[in-house]
Amino acid sequence: MSVTVSGLTKRFAAGAAPAVAGVGFRAPTGAVTSLLGPSGAGKSTVLRLIAGLEHPDAGAIRVDDRDVTALPVQRRTIGFVFQGYALFQNLTVRRNVAFGLEVRKAPRAEIRDRVDELLRLVQLEDLGDRFPSQLSGGQRQRVAFARALAPRPGVLLLDEPFGALDARVRVELRAWLQRLHEETHVTTVLVTHDQDEALELSQHVVVMLDGRVAQAGAPHEIYDHPATPFVARFVGGANVLRGRVAADEEARFAPAPVPAGAAVHTLVRPHEVKLAKAPEGCCGASLARIQYVRRVGSYVKVSVALPSGEPLEVEMSLPELKALGVREGDAVTVDLRAATLLVADDYVI
Repeated sequence: MSVTVSGLTKRFAAGAAPAVAGVGFRAPTGAVTSLLGPSGAGKSTVLRLIAGLEHPDAGAIRVDDRDVTALPVQRRTIGFVFQGYALFQNLTVRRNVAFGLEVRKAPRAEIRDRVDELLRLVQLEDLGDRFPSQLSGGQRQRVAFARALAPRPGVLLLDEPFGALDARVRVELRAWLQRLHEETHVTTVLVTHDQDEALELSQHVVVMLDGRVAQAGAPHEIYDHPATPFVARFVGGANVLRGRVAADEEARFAPAPVPAGAAVHTLVRPHEVKLAKAPEGCCGASLARIQYVRRVGSYVKVSVALPSGEPLEVEMSLPELKALGVREGDAVTVDLRAATLLVADDYVI
């Protein structure tokens, strides 16, 4: 099942700015679509509107060819996994997973077989008689997934499902969720502010800012061809440099001809910057300088001050830093190996 939203708008108070405004995108059948953006971007509101937990002021929601905008939650064939698990503490794992089927008054044999199937799928078949308080955070979240999948929903909605977990468990569960999706192929919409999570898990990404869609597309399209400086900074941490096209210079990174004198933003990823140590006595004020060097595990972050005073973040390996032979305060030359040029008047940071 695909999910299509169009013109989705929601205000939580009369006269207030909308939490989401004119949001539209399509979550393809059988794919994972991530709603990615900072806190307050409207991601969870969109998810709750799709689920039927909130009702839009304007716009439409379609599941395949069926308009579900006005339908109650129970008629939307949608499963929902919350960040905080929302498990019933007084019920065992088996009863938690069975809950939705019991509410629908499914036959007991069908419930038993479905629960057994799901406990195997989420790798908790030996823990069915435990209570949520006896499980780890990662195990509880897998129970929440199993419970959401029990009624065989056509769409699965995930609202920051790993947000309450530590970094190591998040990484483990991302890999587990990939395997789960490969087995179930259920259309999934995932809310996250973690770009690694979105790029690793998704086939489609919708980047949101201030209640609107900033850009939507395949993960590699979002990363390689950001539409705005905000998208470039949020997805991949690009440097955004401001400037103008000189009359005698060619705009080599521009996707289309840029007129001389045009104000532009140059977007460059930290790993796409090449530094070289400047020769002694060379070039004076036209050189950049190393502000600081910080090791981050297996790589190094280098902050460079450009002649204009703008900061430039650079990432390189430890061997590259040693070969470069620079320290804080040293003068360097800067070469942009790859970049994207945007006309500044057309975009807002």
